[in-house]
Amino acid sequence: MAHLKQLAKTHGIPLIIDNAYGAPFPNIIHTNTTLEWDDETILCFSLSKVGLPGVRTGIIIAHPKIAKAVSNMNAIVNLSPVRFGAAIATPLFQNDEIMYLSDAFIALFYKKQSAFAIRRLQEEFADYPVYIHQPEGAIFLWVWFEGLPISTTKLYQILKQQGTLIIPSEHFFVGMQTADYPHAKECIRLSIAQDDQTLDQGIKTIGEVVRQLYQN
Repeated sequence: MAHLKQLAKTHGIPLIIDNAYGAPFPNIIHTNTTLEWDDETILCFSLSKVGLPGVRTGIIIAHPKIAKAVSNMNAIVNLSPVRFGAAIATPLFQNDEIMYLSDAFIALFYKKQSAFAIRRLQEEFADYPVYIHQPEGAIFLWVWFEGLPISTTKLYQILKQQGTLIIPSEHFFVGMQTADYPHAKECIRLSIAQDDQTLDQGIKTIGEVVRQLYQN
């Protein structure tokens, strides 16, 4: 972050930080971090991970000129800006309840789901070249099927027909030439936001399909 901040300062552009999962809310992170701010930084927060996914209330901390510009932009782009989320969230900030809810419930839930999903993935692929990126937070896992015979885009189609949804990795390598980079077609993003039963069934389906692909 310090390196990015210095680069932004050198080139005279603001550093925009998407903090939708970070501290102090919803605090879905498993590593120690310090959130810093100055006039050249724009911090973006979201309440979509604390129970308002449909409203997607956005919060920014920025220089007053930037905050005013964003406010003006929203007034134009969103002809009738939704205030429902702000009305619900305001009391949570007045007594720091937002931090309590994040630490006591939200962060712990996703940490538990992450551990559960990792254990199930390791069971399904104990003898296969399947790897899980070290989870540092958020509500997803990044899974790599090394040497997968088909692309994860094709895998997505197969799994979809069986009622399990994943996100193939090709969409995450924006602007990169991936024709000679097999890794870009061998990974998936797996949501861990569902209950244990749903998560277990989804991982079981992924295991059955992918093991069959490797065996063939």
